[in-house]
Amino acid sequence: MLAAALLLLSSPGAAFAATSAPDTPGGDQEKTPFYFAGVIKFDNEPVGDVVMSIEGNGFEASTITDPEGRWRIYVPEKDTFTLTVDETTLPEGVIVDAAQLPEGTQPISGTTASFEVEFGLTGSKILNLFLGEGERITTSFADQFFERFVNGLNFGLLLALAAVGVSLIFGTTGLTNFAHGEMLTFGAIVALALGTGASALPMYLVIPIVVIAGVALGWVMDAGLWKPLRRKGLGLVQLMIVSIGLSLAARYFFNLIVGGATYQLPGAGSPKIPLFGPISLSVIDMWSMAISVVLLVAVAFWLLRTRIGKATRAISDNTGLAAASGINVDRVIRIVWMLATALASVAGVLWAYFRPGVKWDMGMHVLLLIFAAVTLGGLGTAFGALIGSIIVGLLVEISTLWLPPDLKYVGALAILIVILLVRPQGILGRKERLG
Repeated sequence: MLAAALLLLSSPGAAFAATSAPDTPGGDQEKTPFYFAGVIKFDNEPVGDVVMSIEGNGFEASTITDPEGRWRIYVPEKDTFTLTVDETTLPEGVIVDAAQLPEGTQPISGTTASFEVEFGLTGSKILNLFLGEGERITTSFADQFFERFVNGLNFGLLLALAAVGVSLIFGTTGLTNFAHGEMLTFGAIVALALGTGASALPMYLVIPIVVIAGVALGWVMDAGLWKPLRRKGLGLVQLMIVSIGLSLAARYFFNLIVGGATYQLPGAGSPKIPLFGPISLSVIDMWSMAISVVLLVAVAFWLLRTRIGKATRAISDNTGLAAASGINVDRVIRIVWMLATALASVAGVLWAYFRPGVKWDMGMHVLLLIFAAVTLGGLGTAFGALIGSIIVGLLVEISTLWLPPDLKYVGALAILIVILLVRPQGILGRKERLG
């Protein structure tokens, strides 16, 4: 049932990356008005079968040069991207000759084959590359590992904000909420509306307003939809189908509001600051990790030390017994919805910075990873969702050491399957489902 629902939510246009065939520049990529193109030559002879990739603004794509050395990569919009030549596909002892690069183009520090590229006045950019003999400059495996480890930790923490909310809702209501990804999108759009434009507010004010907006959305959703459906006695399968419909409706409502373009929040793409060794983080990255840790610690304190938190755990364990002992079940579930939506809204803002850009369907891209984290940690256990999120975040980022970027989510899902084969209830799955 879960797999079928995920297939319903997926669409051909939702892919982050595209790969083209070697016979024609651009191949099977989705055609857009914006593209980078050029020719690769060595000793004035074209070089075919060279793998080229581009990354930036949450988009990744790759192509292969044809027998004439030609390549073309389409991108969704005019922006700054990082173009990389896979040096393992070049002839032995040959690198991209920096002395023959187009004016204004330089290799990124520490590499010989990655360049920052951007458009001019037109929607196309021609970048002819010439090869020469030389020694390739590469980053050591250890440096790459630690760099990706920190990125994975950052990703895992923001993923945990959303996953904890999903786990809280499942634990108290039994509902698998497929509209949770749209809650992330909601928070990012609110931040975009408040943080950009002529009357833009600073982000230290925007984040608290996003939390308040998330709380309000959670209250409206439970009061206007989920509580009436619970009162009518709908089963979990029907409720899950309602959540799928809500996801689709919200997604295309966001498309109506913001259109199909990708928008940047203030400070997105800020330069990274070297910290120690190969580790470098931007100020946004550091704030993102700090906000995630503070909120997760606050949720843990709420679950373990407050009356409402203890009531939440009691409802998760046995709803009937909790109601018989005097706990107002509907009130606690209302608070859980408000908390879960607020956490997801903040996660949406942080996700827009981590994979730069606010887009109408951004929440859908991370929904599968949220479910993977919740299932890996143990359905209905909030602390399990935290651990599962950290594991998924680390695996997604570290796996790019061996897997192409297009397949980086596959490693996390493969580990999920293996762990569930060994321990079907998840890492922390147990009779007491929350806390």
